Amino acid sequence: MNGEQSKRNVALTELRKRLSDGLADSGLDKTQLARRAELGRTTVSEAFQHDGPVPSARTVAVLARKLGLPMEELLELRRTAAAEDSDPAVEEEPGPGKPIGQWDPHDLEVHPAGPAVARHGFGTAPPRLLSSYVGRAHDRALAEAVLDAKAGRSRMLVLVGTSSTGKTRACWEAVQPLANEGWWLWHPFDPTRAEAAVEDLERVRPQTVLWLNEAQHYLGDNQMGERIAAAVHALLTDPGKAPVLVLGTLWPEYDRQYTALPLPGRPDPHSRARELLAGRTLPVPDTFDAEALRAASALGKEGDRLLVDALTRASSHGRVSQDLAGAPELLHRYENGSPPARALLEAAMDARRLGVGLHLPQTFLTDSAIDYLADTDYADLTDDWAEAAIAELAQLVHGKQAPLRRAAARPTRRPPVTPPTTPPIPAAGPVFRLADYLEQHGRTSRRRLCPPASFWHAAHTHLTSPNDLNKLARSAQDRYRLQWAHHLHLRAADAGSTEALRSLAEARERAGDRKGAEDLAEQAAVAGNPSALLSLAKMRESAGNSQGAEALALRLSTAGYTMAALSWATARKWRDDRKVIETLRRQALDTGDLSDLLSLAGLRELAEDRDDVESLRRRALDIGDLSDLSSLGRLRALATDRDGAQALARQLVDIGRTSALQSLAVIWQKAGASDGFRMEAWWPYGLDPDGSPTRPWQ
Repeated sequence: MNGEQSKRNVALTELRKRLSDGLADSGLDKTQLARRAELGRTTVSEAFQHDGPVPSARTVAVLARKLGLPMEELLELRRTAAAEDSDPAVEEEPGPGKPIGQWDPHDLEVHPAGPAVARHGFGTAPPRLLSSYVGRAHDRALAEAVLDAKAGRSRMLVLVGTSSTGKTRACWEAVQPLANEGWWLWHPFDPTRAEAAVEDLERVRPQTVLWLNEAQHYLGDNQMGERIAAAVHALLTDPGKAPVLVLGTLWPEYDRQYTALPLPGRPDPHSRARELLAGRTLPVPDTFDAEALRAASALGKEGDRLLVDALTRASSHGRVSQDLAGAPELLHRYENGSPPARALLEAAMDARRLGVGLHLPQTFLTDSAIDYLADTDYADLTDDWAEAAIAELAQLVHGKQAPLRRAAARPTRRPPVTPPTTPPIPAAGPVFRLADYLEQHGRTSRRRLCPPASFWHAAHTHLTSPNDLNKLARSAQDRYRLQWAHHLHLRAADAGSTEALRSLAEARERAGDRKGAEDLAEQAAVAGNPSALLSLAKMRESAGNSQGAEALALRLSTAGYTMAALSWATARKWRDDRKVIETLRRQALDTGDLSDLLSLAGLRELAEDRDDVESLRRRALDIGDLSDLSSLGRLRALATDRDGAQALARQLVDIGRTSALQSLAVIWQKAGASDGFRMEAWWPYGLDPDGSPTRPWQ
């Protein structure tokens, strides 16, 4: 008995010695070995412990494989140490992987969908977030594959789509029903994906999900890709392994590479991969369709802020998954970027939140960034700092997004009949676009900050769009950068902005320079913007200077904007004698312009001067313009002019004005309902069964 015990002790000592030597040769510690072997830390420690229990056969086999030791020799030592007979077979080992419920989706390369939320306390890693899941068409095919696997049939699907379109997340959501069925999931990745797959594919047990995310790392390996494809095919067709579910993802370019037929006489490096993928790929669209966008919006209304934020940026183009996947990395690149890169991004954020267009000139950004740098960072700048920072910010993150990427403005397309206008001077040199997520982040995180002097100077020096300059001028004025506001308005006016002229005119008026204000306002009016003179008139009226306001209204009329002046004068109801209104009215009549006459009639109708309205409209009709018959008919109907209404209806029928006739029908139907007026007496098309006028144009 003592001899048998001694034999067992010698075997156990030899077993532990060989394991310890293998560990020393590997350069790993026990924690690292446990992680690689997917074993518990205690299990690994006890295998090496002098007075520990005899390790299980599975533990010995896994450790031997990971340490490169002869497995059968170690298993024989283990059998002797445990006083086991050498004839019975070694106990069956579970296959690679672990239960699905023990996996964190991020460890399976599912992208976080938002920045991590910090927790209080030291040593606690902030959790990575996932948005609510929005199912799409490809999820139905995945669900069918899962049902087949649950029913005992092995299946394989590889989702094909561009970066960050939701492929990996879709696979993760699909396998959740299998977690309750006791399924395991194996993600081969250690020491490399291809090596792990080659080593352990034959050990995969039934009811295992084989996770081949980024399948190009397996199928595209130069040495082992075809072996892996063949082994996966054997796994799928082996009844003794069923059921297994193989899920993978691929970018379209790899799918085309692996499935393309070789040219005659040329090597065929992916024949096994092509056979494996045939009929087992599933496309994933780049964008959410209308149904998916509605579903995402509904989830947002239920409280998912990640989806709400993503939809504010991506609902127009539907690239919601890319936005969710790229947001955390974009924020990381901003917060951890080099000082010059951060300065460029902050200048771009401020430009966008203060109204500058999407395309930001490089010269504007680099000159703006100077005052965003601390003194020490400014002193460290090299001659090529701008190029280096722009190159850093152009590097793509998930979803093919970059913090700041070069852009190209599309050419403006106008109909041939559009009168030619002077286009804004294009920016000299390249232009860049800020990532939508960082733009939104800047609007919230920097909303209380005022840009430094270099920003305003760069805008005045490099921006050429009148719209951009006007918006920045107003932003400068709101922030009491009054000198910059003035000079930016001057730049906008020089670029052809009549709105800038109006703003400058108002500034002169407030400063008491009425002559200068009128000159600038008249320049704007001559250039096609009469609101400048009207604005001054309102300012003078509010200040109690009615005579000055009347003079400006008459001046506006002299410049050819009679109706604009008349409209405002009528609305203001100047003086009981309405001297100004009558003067403007006579000017409109003298012009003989039909549109002016009819507009003037509308103004007088507002003043309830029905006789004058009728006279003006009749004058227009006498000249031959029938465009306003329906409006005239409405006036007659309201005045209960039945004979005139009937005659007008016939005129409308004769000239084919069915749309105007429709309006008259509705008005007169209401009139008939109120006072018993019989519509069938004059309506040329008869009545519907409900008594409403028949509309033959419908």
